[in-house]
Amino acid sequence: MSRLALTRDKIYKTVARQLHGVVPCWVCGEHVSHDSASLEHIQPLSEGGSSHLDNLAISHARCNHQRHAKTTP
Repeated sequence: MSRLALTRDKIYKTVARQLHGVVPCWVCGEHVSHDSASLEHIQPLSEGGSSHLDNLAISHARCNHQRHAKTTP
């Protein structure tokens, strides 16, 4: 498993434990199942964000892609 996948898994499990199994998507707010979870940079790297845990959130893979499609010219 890649380092990114391990980080996503760790964050997902932490949020699930804290919120009693419900992991909300950072973008749309709906529950994200483990198999559709994606790691999202809250402040994009291109805008000076980092890959530090404070700047990472769980989202649906589709929400992550749609969000970036809207911000890319």
